[in-house]
Amino acid sequence: MNISLPVFRSVGLCVRVTLLLFTALCGPTVSAGSAGGMAAVMMSQQGAAPQLNPQHPERYVVKRGDTLWDISAMFLRDPWYWPEIWYVNPQVENPHLIYPGDVLTLVYVDGRPQIRLERGVTAGTGTERLSPRIREESLDAAIPTIPFETIRAFLNRGQVLEQGQKEKMPYIMAVRDGFLMAGAGDDVYVRGDLEGEGTGYSVIRVGEPLIDPEDGDIVAYEGIFVGIGTIRRSGDPATLRLIRTTREALAGNVLLTETIDVPLQFYPRAPDTRIDATIMAVVDGVSQIGQYHVVILNRGERDGLEVGHVLTVWQAGKETKDPYSSGIIKKKVRLPDERAGTLMIFRSYDRISYGLIMEASSEMHVLDKARTPL
Repeated sequence: MNISLPVFRSVGLCVRVTLLLFTALCGPTVSAGSAGGMAAVMMSQQGAAPQLNPQHPERYVVKRGDTLWDISAMFLRDPWYWPEIWYVNPQVENPHLIYPGDVLTLVYVDGRPQIRLERGVTAGTGTERLSPRIREESLDAAIPTIPFETIRAFLNRGQVLEQGQKEKMPYIMAVRDGFLMAGAGDDVYVRGDLEGEGTGYSVIRVGEPLIDPEDGDIVAYEGIFVGIGTIRRSGDPATLRLIRTTREALAGNVLLTETIDVPLQFYPRAPDTRIDATIMAVVDGVSQIGQYHVVILNRGERDGLEVGHVLTVWQAGKETKDPYSSGIIKKKVRLPDERAGTLMIFRSYDRISYGLIMEASSEMHVLDKARTPL
């Protein structure tokens, strides 16, 4: 079920945050294809419970600024097993959403840990009165899975255009008065499948191709954010007035609608199938990848990757010479891959996905691997 929230505006972009409520994934039981993922299903079959964080609280009152990932990490060693221990209380409205003031309590049922929610009602005394009754809450008050600011930063830096997408997008045909480039306040002539006057668009420069390192196919193109504009006059060509720019707008730049769906409410979980992906690129172009960087993987929906899936990042082992190998030329041996961090998929397409680095235990780089957690 998709529930659209009010529009958020960032630098040059208008983001419609869509809450994705995975009702079927959050029940007290786990079956193949549900939220716990393949590893969680195996654990359930073996009768093993997800491992708790040794410093876990017995009771926690949700606060503003919390995220589901952070709360999961308080209780669990591996936060993506949260759906395994989440108890859906039928007496609570929207039990899959967590609000500031809610109280989470750790209990044990048949020897297995279980997190139960009691909806907190803040009294004038500053204390919490716990009540099972239904009360009305606005959906945008629920805590997000990840900090919205991390996604906002990604949106400000640009997009990735899938193979075949750019040929179908509206584009700048020419700059008014014959100039070669345009900036804020200038008019440009645009063509393509456009909305009417007053419609806002992001202007994107098509950058370098992203090549799948496994088969050499071009799967996408780097999209470099140029600015935003609005349709000032309809027609073919139409006139677009540039409102704000971060670099020069040129003929050939493409247009994206300002509305971008970014899911922020979902339950972290392991994929149902074995995923073995490669990091093709990092959005902000840094050479070393750390926490809250956005990376692009060469796996997507056709491989079974969905929003909320968690993958372990493995630093690719380097080749090094074996000092004891025989011969003049020493034999090279590839060292083992080493665990480097955790990422969560927050946007998925046919052949590529965006992942947000949630944890980083060591440096990560382009061409490192991302796999289903063991």
